[in-house]
Amino acid sequence: MKKKIAILGSTGSIGKSTIDIIYKNKNNFDVVLLTTNNNYNEILNQIKKLKPKNIIINNNENFLKLKKKFLKRKINIFNSFKNFDHRFNKKIDFTMSAISGLEGLKPTLDIIKYSKTIAIANKESIICGWNLISKKLKKYNTKFIPVDSEHFSIWSLLRDYKVSSIEKVIITASGGPFLNLPLSNFKKIKPKNAIKHPNWKMGNKISIDSATLINKVFEVIEAQRIFNINFKKFEILIHPKSYVHAIIKFNNGLSKILVHDSDMKIPIFNSIYDKNNLEYKTSKLNIKILNNLNFSKVNEKKFPSTKLLKYIPDNISLYETVLVSSNDELVDLFLKGKIKFESISRNLYKILRMKEFVKFKKRSPKNYNELINLSNYVRLKTKHLCI
Repeated sequence: MKKKIAILGSTGSIGKSTIDIIYKNKNNFDVVLLTTNNNYNEILNQIKKLKPKNIIINNNENFLKLKKKFLKRKINIFNSFKNFDHRFNKKIDFTMSAISGLEGLKPTLDIIKYSKTIAIANKESIICGWNLISKKLKKYNTKFIPVDSEHFSIWSLLRDYKVSSIEKVIITASGGPFLNLPLSNFKKIKPKNAIKHPNWKMGNKISIDSATLINKVFEVIEAQRIFNINFKKFEILIHPKSYVHAIIKFNNGLSKILVHDSDMKIPIFNSIYDKNNLEYKTSKLNIKILNNLNFSKVNEKKFPSTKLLKYIPDNISLYETVLVSSNDELVDLFLKGKIKFESISRNLYKILRMKEFVKFKKRSPKNYNELINLSNYVRLKTKHLCI
């Protein structure tokens, strides 16, 4: 029997990687849903390639264009999840949730009830709305798999262990493009330099987050929420090769380490196939890298954003939405040349210490609308303070 697959954000990098994987064994899959915000040409290629039953394209102009093109074909085309609701009589076997940004939370919440397993590659959704996600996962008995390489690694390493047995969790960071750049040169950093990640092919936003290392702050918060591990047990280490993705030290004296090439298709492949033992063709174990793993402490003068973790409460709160949204706006301002690279972390500190935002540490999110309204306000406030 074919495995029914849905991909939210199919035209983004994670979505396209997921499609590449299932296309290689396309006879094993039945693609029941692809979604995109605006990418008409890419979704058109994906329709021809995979012949999905349902499409959601949010942009109204492209929706009408696509609807007209496939008028005589047996394909359902929608321009929002509202119109799409209740399309499934039976649960989808596997959903990949890969819509970037906080906007990915609502469709993720919407599709959980229709999914046997959901893999989430959207860190903003988990950081800001994990209590909303986990509530739905329990309600609809949906299995969850994290897809970020670090979290997939932790998830894999913990399969035979309880959280209470953990002594330390190490999440690795490549250090980005400026690991060896003298601090005195940071004031000269331009967007074109910051988006050149040494190991991963990523979008501009995530590349900037990797350059400032705020991405690792997000990953620690994400891991703490998913696995309910005390913040004090986490450590970020620089590992330029991006070969080791997580290390867990257990209180029985053993440590477990997970390595794989810097290729997001590996955790995606394993989330889709799980324990089916299918072969993913990759390079051989790299002994040269293993002999020179090269871990080091984070230079907090270069990467002050890593110190922001001390502000994050142990409880799930709206304060995380302040952090994510302010950073989003600051990165956008940097990419547009409105602020300097060093101003991203500096202004983030200012925002997080403001009394009107500190109060959100004591409030947990009640629904998606509350999160998105706060996010919009934080972005406006951030922009107003910076330009």
